[in-house]
Amino acid sequence: MIKSVIKKGSYQDSVVLMLLTNRIAAMEGVNRVSIMMATPANKEMYDVNGLATPELASAGPNDMAIVADVESEGIMDKITQETECFLNSQSTAGTSGEKTSADYWDQALKLMPDADLAVISVPGMYAAEEASRALDEGMNVFIFSDNVPLEDEIQLKSKAHHMGLLVMGPDCGTAVLGGIPVAFANRIKRGNIGIAGASGTGIQELLSIISRSQEGISHAIGTGGRDLKEEVGGVTMLDAIRFLEQDEQTKVLVVISKPPAPSVRKAIIHCLSKIPKPVVTLFLGEEPNMVEDGEQNIYQAYTLEEAALTAVSLLRAGQGADFQTVRGAPVTVGPDIEPFLPQEEMRIKGYYSGGTLAEEAAILLSRGLGLVQKGHGRGHKLDCCGHEIFDLGDDIFTRGTPHPMIVPEKRLEWIWSALEDEKTGVVLFDVVLGFGACSDMAGALSQCIREIKERCRKQGRRLYFVADLCGTPEDIQGYSAQKVQLEKDGVIVCESNRQAVLTALALIGRPWIPEAKKEPDSRHQAVVMKKAEESGFAVSKQMAGLFSGHPSVINIGLKGFGEVLSQAGCSTLQFNWRPPAGGNRHLIKAVNFLSRQKRVKQGNQEVIRRVISSSPVLMDVTPAMESIPELNTGMTLLHAGPPIQWENMPSPMQGSCIGAVLFEGWAKDQSAAREMLEQGSIRFIPCHHVNAVGPMGGITSPHMPVFAVKCQPYGNMAYCTMNEGIGRVLRFGAYSEEVIERLNWMRDVLGPTLKQALKAMEGGLAVNPLIAKAIAMGDEFHQRNIAASLAFLKEVGPIITSLDIDREKAAQVIKFLSDTDQFFLNIMMASAKAVMDSARTITEGTVVTAMCRNGENFGIRISGMGNQWFTAPVNIPQGLYFTGFTGKDASPDMGDSAITETFGVGGMAMVAAPAVTRFVGTGGFEDAVRTSNQMAEICLGHNPNFPIPTWNFQGTCLGIDACRVVEKGITPVINTGIAHRIAGNGQIGAGTVRPPMECFEKAVMAYMEKLAYGQGGYGEVDKQAGQDGHGK
Repeated sequence: MIKSVIKKGSYQDSVVLMLLTNRIAAMEGVNRVSIMMATPANKEMYDVNGLATPELASAGPNDMAIVADVESEGIMDKITQETECFLNSQSTAGTSGEKTSADYWDQALKLMPDADLAVISVPGMYAAEEASRALDEGMNVFIFSDNVPLEDEIQLKSKAHHMGLLVMGPDCGTAVLGGIPVAFANRIKRGNIGIAGASGTGIQELLSIISRSQEGISHAIGTGGRDLKEEVGGVTMLDAIRFLEQDEQTKVLVVISKPPAPSVRKAIIHCLSKIPKPVVTLFLGEEPNMVEDGEQNIYQAYTLEEAALTAVSLLRAGQGADFQTVRGAPVTVGPDIEPFLPQEEMRIKGYYSGGTLAEEAAILLSRGLGLVQKGHGRGHKLDCCGHEIFDLGDDIFTRGTPHPMIVPEKRLEWIWSALEDEKTGVVLFDVVLGFGACSDMAGALSQCIREIKERCRKQGRRLYFVADLCGTPEDIQGYSAQKVQLEKDGVIVCESNRQAVLTALALIGRPWIPEAKKEPDSRHQAVVMKKAEESGFAVSKQMAGLFSGHPSVINIGLKGFGEVLSQAGCSTLQFNWRPPAGGNRHLIKAVNFLSRQKRVKQGNQEVIRRVISSSPVLMDVTPAMESIPELNTGMTLLHAGPPIQWENMPSPMQGSCIGAVLFEGWAKDQSAAREMLEQGSIRFIPCHHVNAVGPMGGITSPHMPVFAVKCQPYGNMAYCTMNEGIGRVLRFGAYSEEVIERLNWMRDVLGPTLKQALKAMEGGLAVNPLIAKAIAMGDEFHQRNIAASLAFLKEVGPIITSLDIDREKAAQVIKFLSDTDQFFLNIMMASAKAVMDSARTITEGTVVTAMCRNGENFGIRISGMGNQWFTAPVNIPQGLYFTGFTGKDASPDMGDSAITETFGVGGMAMVAAPAVTRFVGTGGFEDAVRTSNQMAEICLGHNPNFPIPTWNFQGTCLGIDACRVVEKGITPVINTGIAHRIAGNGQIGAGTVRPPMECFEKAVMAYMEKLAYGQGGYGEVDKQAGQDGHGK
């Protein structure tokens, strides 16, 4: 039976999932299993393999899909448990007291500000953006990822070259930088031969042969397989050559690749001919030509073995030994081996894990047998007259399965398939050792080889196995041990790929015709004396750090690469990568574009400076119409959130409108009030459009008293109605007689009393000191305001008792203030609005300057887009309910009170208020700490004006960055009250809500387009991405 489990939002890299798949496949009761991310391409593979399920169909690209053919349903529970154990072991492996990993770029740069190198092994569609970001931060880049668009490679390498940096890759498998192995590299000793190669296993073959010849490597620089294409221009190869020319430790250079584009070949040869060091070139499959004038320092080779041995000979010649041009040792088969006769026409099948080794094998076989080299496209290097060579490491064979260099299972299947052709006489393969490779490949192949040989014996067939054992004596797998195991299983083990291919030819009765022996070449004497020509190339500080032998590395992707670097003595930081911006490439490009803009960075810093330097002062309490001129025109109401009309308002907001109409006396009863509203007699304006904010429904009418707050020293004003208390109140949609009577009292008594008290204070009441005091006493200023409300009462209480007013009214005011724990919320809202409006005068940057909701849409503004709203449908708050109510009774989210979170308090400062942690989970205070730490991830800094004792005295979060929200997939947490979905019932609970990500995506896309993205970047961004008409 086919069963599936979807792990929502659980991103894991492909190698981890491959290893996990192998582990689960070994469980009893599991017939087949595939574990991959639920990307569209992977879903297609599931479907093709008969593993599609309804659960899989609804999964997204950031969801991990476990699909298995199991014997019983109970097996899936065991699979899930085993998966959790495996992933937990992966997440804790190698941890210590010091933080050695990061989840986001800003964390990584903070932990390792002086990184020299970024090693990138993420899906190819995302690799270019990560590489570009690394270059922007002054790092060299090694891109292991493949399937990176060619145009991205061109731009990355051009960018790096002009910055004095190096991009190795994409699809770069190997490098050794100052003795430090990167990705699939071998353990070698330092020496004086430098390598620049557009080949991973080709470099490894050179490393192995040179090492076994008792010489060492200065550096081995991989370029990626497409670097020498016409379009790319050999940028990395040329820069690598120029570096090796200037590197004092490098005495001999080796350059290897497939045949370059003609113009690129010309540029490379010209560059090589001007340096004062001997150079060995190998353009795979290209016959060595006669040396031309001016190229006396260049030695051409035909095979990897010849290139390695020539470099060794040149090095020793430079040290005084005789130089001999070499083509490799002669190949013979042992006396106990009976080759096939030529007339038997036996065939060779090659199953390689290394692409360059497969390519070389195809070239040599074609030449040795007089064949025309041809295959069936990628991965099938040779298919002629029954002879076949496969590169099983090619993408076409590895989609959804581990690379054969790591796990042998797929190669074992192919080796078994060789028996289907009765003319198969030799199975040819490579065993590549080194970092990242299988820990015991010989052991993994052993049973298969033994079983095949036994079956052939019973059938009276002869079948020979020939292997190129590519590795060094120092490799972790143990070269000698691997050789012993292979030979024990009857494999003919060769020390080079050339020897392996020629051995295979000899075994089928078609021995290689030896090349004519060259005369001794003494050109090294002239080379040593040759004078260097000025190339104009200067090794940058960053590039020098890369090759110093002690680079600082940020490893983005596969953990194994980072572990090897750490073991080699590098300072290494693991970047626990997952697709940024939900994997949306348009958004990734936009975020990265904005993060590179100087004007954006400067704008953000100016917004932050403005917020920190602002001091809100409560100046007055006035009727709204006295402070907000728009309320003096006709019958006008203010509402919370972005623009909305009556018919689209949720029921509680409509109830608030009815209550306001009754309060103003515009209608005699609720029926008449509703009729007026339905007929369009009332004009609606968002509070935010008139320097105001309003809680929940936010309904503000002309005669309602409002707090008037001035932002010093900038002088702008902001307004907010006063808090009515909790329960059945106007802001939650209630409009009963009790509600109207309370509003009348607030208009006639509370407002005028507080107005007189504030006027008695010289210069008004400074709000920042009240916030600083109360945050140290457990307030976060949205769910909990009791300390601030009492601090406010402490300031105004003595003044109220001294005013020349009716004693009973004064007592009523004092009692109301002491009973209303949330009274300070509205002062906080007006203060936050004043500060953020002041910051909004900065016209650049990605800082969020407003968040609000109207029951239909959630809206945000960012500094760089001024007054423009970016909206998306609101969510339903989640939290705790008063007795008798449940989530089914809750109204959609509404209110302007999210201005507190915009300012950095409320849900952003959850850690300050242990008493309200129950709204964010059952883990208590730990959940609050976790929430605030997460909120800090999407903010630009901390506000030093408001330190939080329970957060190690860090300041409140400061500056929600829309780019970070989109990049990290983290939206702000907003603390909120919950209204009943039907007007008249008032508040029924409290909890938290998050904004829809779509708001931030639209803002980022719009700002990117405003700054004319696409001119000289990665190309035009799809202008439909992140837009659906609401970003207005």
